[in-house]
Amino acid sequence: MAIKERLGIVVSDKMDKTVVVAVENRFPHPIYRKIVCRTTRYKAHDEDNRCRIGDRVRITETRPISRHKRWAVAEVITTEHS
Repeated sequence: MAIKERLGIVVSDKMDKTVVVAVENRFPHPIYRKIVCRTTRYKAHDEDNRCRIGDRVRITETRPISRHKRWAVAEVITTEHS
């Protein structure tokens, strides 16, 4: 069983130990073949509160942590702050 991973951008860091990560899924429309872009927002666990808005992060699926949190930040790839 493979562990699910996603790459996305942090769009909110207002909660304690939680960030909202927007993951963009691009695919061709089945009939018109135009590239369609769908965005899904995941709430991810950030234990050390190290993520900030604009950071590019990798999140992995984990056990349910709360009502909406089923993902955890695995690593921060690039940061927008100093």
